[in-house]
Amino acid sequence: MKALALFSGGLDSMLAIKLITSQGIEVKAININIGFGATSDKSELMAKRAALAGASFEVIDVRNEYLQKVLFNPQYGYGKHFNPCIDCHAFMFKTALAMLKSENASFIITGEVLGQRPMSQRSDAMAKVKKLALDEEDLILRPMCAKNLPLTKPEREGWVDRDKLENISGRSRKRQLELAAKFGFEDFESPGGGCLLTLESFAKKIRDFIEFDKDMEVNDAQLLKYGRHLRLPNGAKMIVGRNELENELLRNLKTDKYEEIKLGDLIGAYSLLSQNADEKDLELALKIALTYAKTQSDKEYQVGFKDKIYTSKAYENKESVSEFFIS
Repeated sequence: MKALALFSGGLDSMLAIKLITSQGIEVKAININIGFGATSDKSELMAKRAALAGASFEVIDVRNEYLQKVLFNPQYGYGKHFNPCIDCHAFMFKTALAMLKSENASFIITGEVLGQRPMSQRSDAMAKVKKLALDEEDLILRPMCAKNLPLTKPEREGWVDRDKLENISGRSRKRQLELAAKFGFEDFESPGGGCLLTLESFAKKIRDFIEFDKDMEVNDAQLLKYGRHLRLPNGAKMIVGRNELENELLRNLKTDKYEEIKLGDLIGAYSLLSQNADEKDLELALKIALTYAKTQSDKEYQVGFKDKIYTSKAYENKESVSEFFIS
């Protein structure tokens, strides 16, 4: 018997896997990458945590499909910000269910706990997820709270011993910590949202983007994760790196919608500007780029954009730029 586990790398999903592997069932942990998780690559750490629970691990990249099918037209709407949690969970389950045959697996498990999250882990929300995911055979098992839920096929058929599953509910972590100690898990994250779509600041960036550009692609979404994002008076978008790591990430994610502002020999932040920026926005962007470089405000510098060289000065202080911040 084999199961696929939706895996976030958190304690709940580690424990869910352990409850199943402890019954002699093979588990493959899959992390469904929708593009709005952690800003850093945690795949190596997640693989290590999956192995601790006795599972193999793979990242499944569905970023483009998620943008096309889920983010902008969720059947069950959004949470507090831009988070279509019910549709998102259903999409992940549907993805995993479609993998069962190729993986020679029989059912799906997840670390969800009834009542832990207000948007997606209520009984009614789980029923909506089941319907939207087309789980007609009851193949989704939640080992952490199974005894609080109706029987699933893995339990009815005797693939899994229901008596060895849990009945956790609510937001208390007491039972999870007891199980972690029992299984010897010491390397796990504190519980948290983890999804950028639940953050007000990130939701503002998405809303700003779609106001000016209806065609969000994978790299557009990834660019929203890094740097200072500015909307200039005539509509141009500017992104300015905040540190060397972000500079490199922005450099690698650059799309044909943007052009780099080239600082020549100056040391400063990596800056991108909409390739169709008009003269006034370009003039302003050059000043901003110089403001985030090692420059003197009373001195003129030569800056490059689209193979042309311009002369500009920096602002006297960075506070002058704050009015253009999106978030």
